Amino acid sequence: MPDIRLPIRTGRLILRRFEAGDLDAFHAYHSLPATARFLPGPAKSYTQCMERVGNYANFVFDKEGDWVALAIEAADSPGLIGEVVLKWLPGFGQAEVGWSLAPGARGHGYATEAAEAMLKLGFEGLSFHRIDAKLDALNTASAAICERLGMRLEGRHVDKWRYKGEWATEVVYAMLSTEWAARRRDRPHAS
Repeated sequence: MPDIRLPIRTGRLILRRFEAGDLDAFHAYHSLPATARFLPGPAKSYTQCMERVGNYANFVFDKEGDWVALAIEAADSPGLIGEVVLKWLPGFGQAEVGWSLAPGARGHGYATEAAEAMLKLGFEGLSFHRIDAKLDALNTASAAICERLGMRLEGRHVDKWRYKGEWATEVVYAMLSTEWAARRRDRPHAS
């Protein structure tokens, strides 16, 4: 299994393994239709959240298809404010990053900071070659995060999938390990 040292600390955040005590906070934002808007499936029930938190708490990351799913907590205020994930995709050295935050935590740069830490983990800790983020084109907030991270817009797949009763256009942002290294050289004090 790749060596993932937890918790990961950034300037303002602690990224850690999920715990049973995170369930109520996780349910509080995952039960909201606004949170589910850009996630697969409808808003989650308490039972579905229990299952998800259990899976996240007990993640194993040693083969393609596995996920690192970390709880996001503000360093100066304990308690779950969101999650950030890194999925090991099929194909040599490929991964996907994603995030979701509680409504009160949005708009403060936490998702960008957490996602940047996951890019660092993916490129520097796990030696991935390419990490992407796949979004609904209507999710302009997440697209802006990708752009702040220095990810490049690679593609726009019109009406790629149908979910929640309508067709969705997918946009794909990505970064290569060489682009990450160049960005780190240009911004030596980032994350």
